[in-house]
Parts: sequence; structure tokens; C-alpha cells
Amino acid sequence: MATVDITTETFGPTIEGNDIVIVDFWASWCQPCVRFAPTYEAASEKHDGIVFAKVDTEAEQQLAAEANITSIPTLMAFREKVLVFAQPGALNGTQLDEVITAVKALDMSEVHAAVAAKQAEGSAAE
Repeated sequence: MATVDITTETFGPTIEGNDIVIVDFWASWCQPCVRFAPTYEAASEKHDGIVFAKVDTEAEQQLAAEANITSIPTLMAFREKVLVFAQPGALNGTQLDEVITAVKALDMSEVHAAVAAKQAEGSAAE
């Protein structure tokens, strides 16, 4: 599966409508982003069932701001609508594969329980 460009309008539906979504926040003037692009594209061809999305931070400045992007490239991974990984900096192919393997291996019942506990903790503090 090739990479897909997402925008402010398509970000939410993309995350909500897919089990695993990896998002690359990038810009054309960013040399590490440009060097990372072939690695990201190759991973998208290798891993079926995962959406590999790209966000052009120049064209989608509002989305980048909402995602708290302060450095590019930044890679985010969502699983079952939960942000489970976020890291600035370009990864090599092996590192990207390790992230993908870790995201696939997550026990999402534990993740959802932790998210619920954190939300309950926040509600109790109010």
C-alpha cells in the first residue's frame, strides 16, 4: 500500500477508520524529511493493513500545531484511535520496522485500560 496524504479534514476520519495509522509529519525544505521519504514509502509497501499517512506541515500548519509538532520529521503511530508512539527525527529502515512491530504487538486491552484510568484520574482532579 502506498502512502497517503492527509489534511486537517481527513486526519480524524483516517485515525478513526483504521486499526493502525503511522503518520509522517514532514516538509519539502527539510532534508532529513526528504531522506526519510524513501524509507517510509518502502515500509508502506511492505506492511499490509497499515495506513502510512503523510502530513505536509507547510500546507497543514493548523494540523501540525494541533499535533504539537515542534520538529520535523516527526513520526506518530496510532492504534485503535490511541496515540501509542510519537518521536521526532528520521528513522532508518530497521528502526521503522521495530516501531511497526512494537505497535502491532501492543496489548490494546492494557492500553485502553491505562487510557481510561488516566481519564478517570483527570476527572477526579476537577
